[in-house]
Amino acid sequence: MEQLVTSDFKLGIIAGGQLGKMLALAASRWDVKTYILDSDDHCPASTVCTRFVEGDYRDFEKVYEFGQQVDMVTFEIENVNVEALRKLKQEGKRIYPDPEVLAMIQDKGVQKQFYLEHGIPSPAFVLCDGREQVIKSIGEGVQFPFVQKARKAGYDGKGVVVVRGEGDLGKLLDVPCVVERAVDIDKELAVIVTRNGRGEMACFSAVEMVFNPEANLVELLVSPAEIDADVQDRAIELARQVTEKSGIQGVLAVELFLDTDGELWVNEAAPRPHNSGHHTIESAITSQYEQHLRAIFNFPLGSTDLKRPAVMMNLLGDREHEGPVRYEGLTESMAIPGVKVHIYGKKETRPFRKMGHVTIVSPTTDEAKKHAVRVRDLLKVKS
Repeated sequence: MEQLVTSDFKLGIIAGGQLGKMLALAASRWDVKTYILDSDDHCPASTVCTRFVEGDYRDFEKVYEFGQQVDMVTFEIENVNVEALRKLKQEGKRIYPDPEVLAMIQDKGVQKQFYLEHGIPSPAFVLCDGREQVIKSIGEGVQFPFVQKARKAGYDGKGVVVVRGEGDLGKLLDVPCVVERAVDIDKELAVIVTRNGRGEMACFSAVEMVFNPEANLVELLVSPAEIDADVQDRAIELARQVTEKSGIQGVLAVELFLDTDGELWVNEAAPRPHNSGHHTIESAITSQYEQHLRAIFNFPLGSTDLKRPAVMMNLLGDREHEGPVRYEGLTESMAIPGVKVHIYGKKETRPFRKMGHVTIVSPTTDEAKKHAVRVRDLLKVKS
């Protein structure tokens, strides 16, 4: 793969959100040409790629035609037409991660079966066809509280319903779903693992994710997670198991629950760069974006050592604002030591939309958290 650097090698990235933008920026450091497929010609990645191709990444023909224009295909979102990727692979196109890994993770029911078959601890579950079957299952294997997850197309808290009792049954989704035992959560963790074509793996330290309870989106991330060394080691080992069993070539972000008894459970995984790895741009020797490129190009993996502790905050659209975006408190936030602001370039804000993120790097975690509180109070996304 050495020939790809400073050449006409074309990397196709399916979807042009913030992850695609940061992946394209990382590829540009090697002079790799990046093509982006997205239905929005003003998507974040459209301003940094070599060529933008407008098209719906859920459409077979659009994905297939896009794949024919490039030398290799990767993706930054799961909701991609996997049949088109399968056809491209059959015709000799390099697709990483493999379409079969994507297909497994696209369907949360298949993903849960994968964990079960490989002895990977994950909360107990049943599969249901829709709302009526979920209700019938209560008392017959399903107990309150439980979590309903749509099998397909859920992301960023969408397609997930927490059911604590009968009063919540009206919120149930009428779609094929996974019904999962609710875990008594102490902390939510994530481990990003990278695996190349030679089977070499590298893991970043586990991070702790703090969620916005209203939007079910990551609001704050602490790296490294404030957990015992034993829990850190077990989290990394579990994430390595998921990665190895999947056979992925690329980045795999593994989300885990740490329960109040100290047990770890795999929640779900994403076969792409992930929100829980944004901080690696500033805080790690190798970012998750460069690691993904190293893996799909089958290069040696980079060091995942942290240079400094970090806190990452998602910049979410204010709940009461919708329309052309404006940012308040940007100048004041940038005056705080260690603050790195990333604005994605989305022109319109809406409640809880991911508009950017801020990483705060400091000599200590406590100092990073203190600065993060100041940024949270200062920096607002409004219309």
